[in-house]
Amino acid sequence: MILIELLKAILLGLIEGFTEWLPISSTGHMILADQFLQLDVSERFKEFFLVIIQLAAILAVVILFFKRLDPIFHKQSKKQRKRTWMLWAKVLLACIPAGVLGVLFDDWIDANFFNPTVVALMLILYGVMFLVMEFFQSVTEPKTTSVDKISFPLAFGIGISQVLSLIPGTSRSGATILGGMLLGASRPVAAEFSFFLAIPVMAGASLLKVVKLGFVYSLNEYLILAVGCVCAFTLSWFSIRFLMDYVKKHSFAVFGIYRIVLGVIILAYFALA
Repeated sequence: MILIELLKAILLGLIEGFTEWLPISSTGHMILADQFLQLDVSERFKEFFLVIIQLAAILAVVILFFKRLDPIFHKQSKKQRKRTWMLWAKVLLACIPAGVLGVLFDDWIDANFFNPTVVALMLILYGVMFLVMEFFQSVTEPKTTSVDKISFPLAFGIGISQVLSLIPGTSRSGATILGGMLLGASRPVAAEFSFFLAIPVMAGASLLKVVKLGFVYSLNEYLILAVGCVCAFTLSWFSIRFLMDYVKKHSFAVFGIYRIVLGVIILAYFALA
């Protein structure tokens, strides 16, 4: 039995790692995956598992961009160190809207919006928005082409767009990337800033849930958790590198189409179930 649960943990970790950083909604994929890969564990541990593998995914961002984000332990010029601190100030400013509303309404949002219909509709809506955004980007030049040139107003605007990601199915990366592009950032800039923004936002939200859930679980459950975390971290690493290379030469249109197709599949599946 434990072998079967470990195989499920591997698949769930891979799904989390692959979908968390792409603008395609990890929540939508996890809802579908849960229909076929239901872990034979308590509901409390299942929620704990999903939270912790998300933290493993965040760790991939921290390690990949450590030199870029670290103003203390790496040798930097005074100018470089100031630039890094300014980047963190912008990231933290962008965290405020979703952070405040998330703390106040997280449980209410989960109770009222965490269902397949809402997730599917948000997948489709943002899929259409990505296609529309790409049309306009094809005829206009982005104003901000470097993360270091992101202004504080732009950072705060991206933070406001991140509020919409509190609705399941929107996709945190999808909301922030689309918001950044709408406000004049290039695709690579919007994607990179989205990764940085994920660190405090996702880590904070995950740690709050971990405190609520506690740490009292069996040895087998912790083994399942460890396997899921390794898979989530590993595939997150490759997903982030893939997306950063992809957006330099390609548009987000394929992700928009994928979202629409996935949303339709979820609606059809649960309508017929």
